[in-house]
Amino acid sequence: MTRAEGPLGSGGVPLLDPVLAVDLLSPEKLLQAFGTLGLFAIVFAESGLLFGFFLPGDSLLFTAGLLASQGKLSLPVILVGCFVAAVAGDQVGYAFGHRVGPALFRRPDSRLFKHENVERAQSYFERYGAKTIVLARFVPIVRTFAPIVAGVGRMSYRTFVSFNVIGGLLWAVGVTLLGYVLGETIPDIDKYLLPAIAVIIALSLVPVAVELFRARHRGKQAQQDLERL
Repeated sequence: MTRAEGPLGSGGVPLLDPVLAVDLLSPEKLLQAFGTLGLFAIVFAESGLLFGFFLPGDSLLFTAGLLASQGKLSLPVILVGCFVAAVAGDQVGYAFGHRVGPALFRRPDSRLFKHENVERAQSYFERYGAKTIVLARFVPIVRTFAPIVAGVGRMSYRTFVSFNVIGGLLWAVGVTLLGYVLGETIPDIDKYLLPAIAVIIALSLVPVAVELFRARHRGKQAQQDLERL
């Protein structure tokens, strides 16, 4: 029995090799299977649809850039398409949070959706909203829920749109271009795709960690000022 056939299940039906299954779900295989339109759909869903939080946006953008450097995808098309999909996804997430979120949070018997959480989100976005919308783009899962919470918290729509565009540009275009540039300059970088993606994710968390450190420092400073009074 060859490896491609895999083990046999009940009734003699071949089962998919687990290694092969993982390979089929890799960013490169996904792009080969669903193409450019599939890339746009995943970027859109992960940017603001609740069920899209598990999708591999970072790795897909980076891999799309690599494939573009190899002539397998059109760089201008994926740059424009991913940018539009990222911005549109966040807009949908904001609209959902703005229209549906408050009603959910007003439910008296809800443990998850509480009105006090809406007020907390609104206060948070009033202080850090612009930074949150941009930084959240580079944090998996967080980028899916940030626009929804912004809508629930009634963040200024004009502010949201402005920083949504900035964040979408930095993320969708920036990560894709990074993959393209590295693919053009480093031979066989596709062999080191997983370590490269891990480095990208780690670097993307640095601004968030810095902002959290600053916020904690400001909180401690404010507490010390109150103790002196």
